[in-house]
Amino acid sequence: MDLFAFTVVPAVARALVLAGAAGVIVDWERRGKHRRQAGEGTQINADTADDLAAVRAAVPAGRGRVLCRVNGAGPWTREEVDAAVALGADEVLLPMVRTPDDVDLALDAVAGRCGLGVLVETRAAVACAPEIARRPLSRVYVGLNDLRIDRGSTALFAPLVDGTVEQVRAACGDVPFGVAGLTLPTSGAPVPSRLLAGELARLGASFTFLRRSFHADVAGGPVAPAVAAITRHCAETRRRDGAQVAADREELVGRLHAAAVPA
Repeated sequence: MDLFAFTVVPAVARALVLAGAAGVIVDWERRGKHRRQAGEGTQINADTADDLAAVRAAVPAGRGRVLCRVNGAGPWTREEVDAAVALGADEVLLPMVRTPDDVDLALDAVAGRCGLGVLVETRAAVACAPEIARRPLSRVYVGLNDLRIDRGSTALFAPLVDGTVEQVRAACGDVPFGVAGLTLPTSGAPVPSRLLAGELARLGASFTFLRRSFHADVAGGPVAPAVAAITRHCAETRRRDGAQVAADREELVGRLHAAAVPA
């Protein structure tokens, strides 16, 4: 399981990739985000070009990828992609995709200079996921927070149990697929990270993000043991037999019901 973490702290970025994380993400997305996520308690970053340059300098060549999440597709996309590429991004992440045209706009801007990953976090993107996934993408990630908001729902994890995630996963085929986020196997609320890791394995996901709580769970301590523990647990979930997979899935659904999250 490839693990990616949001950070603009160069020392943390370096420590993460040296510990085995696949890469780090610098987050430029903020156009319309305050309005879209008002009152939702989500994290809105204010990362800058200087942050991307500093993180790129801190990540040793060949030891981890540097991703840059730009704003959703618009007239500004080419300028943002040009800046990200010039500052050394290995990959651009395009959020809030709604149509294949959004993806094509970003692909034209990328022009083969780096990878392009897309975030499926709208109902429209879910509906056209098969067409989106036919593009030459480096990854597809289902963003549960914005998808919940777009649906007008309070059920953050509902797409994991109502067929939505399976639908997008099936559309992706061999394109690297991810969803949700992980922290230490012994942590995570309202859904334990161990159950999310099991669901990622069941779905055949190849990557995910370290969730916001990961940094709090590590509590300023060394990240290497934490990354190792998550990686080890992800490997263990892939070795489960059918009965254990079914039991973990049943527990996941039961916990969501118990938390009054409709399945």
